[in-house]
Amino acid sequence: MNMHVCKTVPIEYNQVLNAYRKVKRGGKAAGIDNESWEEFDQKAERNLYVIWNRLASGSYHPQAVREVEIPKKGGKMRKLGIPTLRDRIAQQVVKDYMEKRIDCLFHENSYGYRPMKSAHQAIDQVKQNCYKHDWVIDMDISRFFDEIDHVLMLKAVEHVSGEKWVKMYVERWLGMPVQKQDGTLQPKAGKGTPQGGVISPLLANLYLHFSLDVWLSKHYPQVSFVRYADDAVVHCTSRAEAETVLESIKQRLAEVKLQVNEEKTRISYCRDYRRRERIAIVSLNSLDSAISQEQERARGMARILQHLQPK
Repeated sequence: MNMHVCKTVPIEYNQVLNAYRKVKRGGKAAGIDNESWEEFDQKAERNLYVIWNRLASGSYHPQAVREVEIPKKGGKMRKLGIPTLRDRIAQQVVKDYMEKRIDCLFHENSYGYRPMKSAHQAIDQVKQNCYKHDWVIDMDISRFFDEIDHVLMLKAVEHVSGEKWVKMYVERWLGMPVQKQDGTLQPKAGKGTPQGGVISPLLANLYLHFSLDVWLSKHYPQVSFVRYADDAVVHCTSRAEAETVLESIKQRLAEVKLQVNEEKTRISYCRDYRRRERIAIVSLNSLDSAISQEQERARGMARILQHLQPK
């Protein structure tokens, strides 16, 4: 097969091959086409060539994602969208391409779903910040992955990537309909990126980079913060400052079509041997809990991808 034909999009066959190897390690869950890795691998070279040819020519179009549910704590269910194997490979290609170019732009205290970053580092940084600041805003964003605005998301992609083809493919993935468990197709309503998509965590970090990280650094440079995916802890010097900053964050999130989860968002006092004020809320362990939930969510998605068999 000729792997050196001049193409519209600068994607090489080896990028597709490397993406295939990564995605295959991630699990065997099938998408709406029910294709398994065993079936794909029967003609692996040809199938990878087809993916590369379509990606590189700009003619690649994804299929709908398959909706599955995993249990959350408290008895609720979390909905995931499982792309086909081929779409996962294609997303991995573009994710790898984008990540090499934009991860260096992200804030140093953004820890979730990033290379060379970990949950333990996030928790350690929060502990260090608590030595310096008495008050914290412990914040969770409500239904974040479901509420990401597509117009704003594409503006962010365009801002960090000058390649029109990157924006084109991201737009196609954002627009993928969802196949419900009864087989019906639900079109996207201009918002949301499916949990379960390979590229979704990178897009989520990009969205919050501009929506929160850059905004906080510009308007409240005196505060410290740690963000792990859609959970954040903002460190302030006083309760009054924390209340002001939290109200400003709520207004900022409204501007980018998001809102805080009021049940999981609170202002806390960091009490230790030096700080003995009698405050109702005196300990900070919710980031540990938030990160544990985020890791549980990731493990749940991994279980789905590893063990869910084709229908």
